[in-house]
Amino acid sequence: MLISKAYAQAVEIGEEVMVQGGDTVMAPSPMQSFAYNMGLVLVLVVLFYILLIRPQQKRFREHSEMLSGLKKGDRVVTGGGLVGTIEKIEEGNSEVVVNLGNGLKVTAVRNTLQGMSSPLMKEQPAKKK
Repeated sequence: MLISKAYAQAVEIGEEVMVQGGDTVMAPSPMQSFAYNMGLVLVLVVLFYILLIRPQQKRFREHSEMLSGLKKGDRVVTGGGLVGTIEKIEEGNSEVVVNLGNGLKVTAVRNTLQGMSSPLMKEQPAKKK
């Protein structure tokens, strides 16, 4: 062989390898390397599930429960940030009529309602210039 094992690019797995200091160690077998790599992949999948998928499912479930519990007179915030009260809900229809005040009513798709208005938001008349 023209290249010594010290300078070789690939060393056969499973043979004894010399380390600094003159000690010899066994290189990991292919099965050990595979198991280690699959363990790392499994850890990444679990972290991905815990940090991303599970919280998103929880938010989706809470939003669905909020939408199914809507009733006439509830104060809601639309996707565009408008705050109003629900004037009319038709079962089986995905649209609701939201009263924004001063006789202004808009029809919104139920899924675009972001949430219930917080109790801190009090009904205040619009300021006139």
